[in-house]
Amino acid sequence: MVKDQLESKLTEYYEEMVEIRRYLHQHPELSFEEVETPLYIAEYHKKLGHEVREKVGERGVVAKLHGGKPGPTIALRADFDALPMQDEKDVPYKSTVPGKMHACGHDGHTATLLVLAKVLNELKDELTGTIVFIHQHAEEVAPGGAQAMIADGCLDGVEAIYGTHLWATTPLGSIEYTEGALMAAADKFQIDIQGQGGHGAQPHYTKDAILIGSQIVQSIQHIVSRSIDPMEAGVVSVGAFEAVNAYNIIADTAKITGTARSFSEEVRQTMEDRLGQIVSNVAASYGAEATCTYTRGYSALINHAKEAQLIAELAKSIDDTKQVTLSKPQMGGEDFAYYLENVRGAFFFTGAMDPEADFAYPHHHPRFDFDERAMLHASKVLGNVVLKEVGVL
Repeated sequence: MVKDQLESKLTEYYEEMVEIRRYLHQHPELSFEEVETPLYIAEYHKKLGHEVREKVGERGVVAKLHGGKPGPTIALRADFDALPMQDEKDVPYKSTVPGKMHACGHDGHTATLLVLAKVLNELKDELTGTIVFIHQHAEEVAPGGAQAMIADGCLDGVEAIYGTHLWATTPLGSIEYTEGALMAAADKFQIDIQGQGGHGAQPHYTKDAILIGSQIVQSIQHIVSRSIDPMEAGVVSVGAFEAVNAYNIIADTAKITGTARSFSEEVRQTMEDRLGQIVSNVAASYGAEATCTYTRGYSALINHAKEAQLIAELAKSIDDTKQVTLSKPQMGGEDFAYYLENVRGAFFFTGAMDPEADFAYPHHHPRFDFDERAMLHASKVLGNVVLKEVGVL
């Protein structure tokens, strides 16, 4: 049975999966700076005899495996960029590059997809159709790599796409999925305030940019509670407030930056509109001026229902799976969203926390790590999805 062969071979190559992951972990490259990583990925696929395109969307890699018989074209995606952080783990495979590390599991995503590609290649005579392996750069930094790769044709002919994220704070053996919204639209805003500075002893001659900014910060916290349907979800968070002056000088300018998160276009538009209104009106009430620059980031990641159900159904058939649960939507962003705007498919979370551990460092933490057995679990789920989609399962 092809399913048994797939899972057996993946288990056989697990150590290679770990070896690849650890190599990538030691040699991280930041978003839009990836050079050696895509070369490594392309070379791996070339050795398998796959059709390979490099520099897709500038830095991505797309490889194709043609099955023994005609059939559908199904894509799998993994990202491979790292983060600008110092690796503080005490492990043999810690990053060798100062100030750069894989702190979100993208090294694991890449290792998972490469070894799965190797196994599917060994089973290609049993497969129908074409499998497309999309290795994406720059997921961590907007505008991301997905849109550029799509524009460069990575989805040409693709009928469905699937992907997963290793989730270090969810126990090993768990699969979390949802039908519909899984991850949020991730937007950025910047508020620039122009007041009138002066001496700290004579505030009546000033238009205090810090005071105005403080009022704006308080006011925008009411957007979600008073302008958004309570049955919907939205977040407005301020991350930085800058107004540099001496202790006895009232600031004439200030800058506030933050993020807005949402799942629906209606909520997203409401937050953008209300931010602009509040910023200009509050500033005007103090006789000052302020502008809000709202920059849209990744769209909300919306799974297709049938494909999400397929993941859940197949995950339950795998011995490594301990539980399959519906995931609550996450306010984090993911540019896998753009693939799902173009073709049917779904994205899911694969638990990657050691079940014996009491604590796991979260994603984007300098001591982030994950249970590498999660890669094997993820590869089996994705592999079975491919088998089902091409009609051999």
